[in-house]
Amino acid sequence: MIVNSTVLAVIALSALVTVIPRILPFILVRNLQLPDTVMKWLSFVPVCILTALVIENLLIQAENGLTIDWPVLLILLPTAIIAYKSRSLSITVVSGVLLMAIYRSIL
Repeated sequence: MIVNSTVLAVIALSALVTVIPRILPFILVRNLQLPDTVMKWLSFVPVCILTALVIENLLIQAENGLTIDWPVLLILLPTAIIAYKSRSLSITVVSGVLLMAIYRSIL
């Protein structure tokens, strides 16, 4: 693959367009005092994102409807227990990733 200045410019601009919407809200809100209602609403965002990612991987679309991806469910159950016990998103994500890595290395 030949990389010339046009390709580099496209990559740099693409990175800029991707980074700006992710960084700009944090910079704008950093010095603001948000109302408690907004802070409570924002506290649910990580859980919603994690739930959407889990459900997307748990359900498989088949010809006649949705089916369950049993290996994902097998990993989901201990991860849910760890999440309930630890009440930490970071510990939950790391343990889920590690459990899935162990499962895939075994099978």
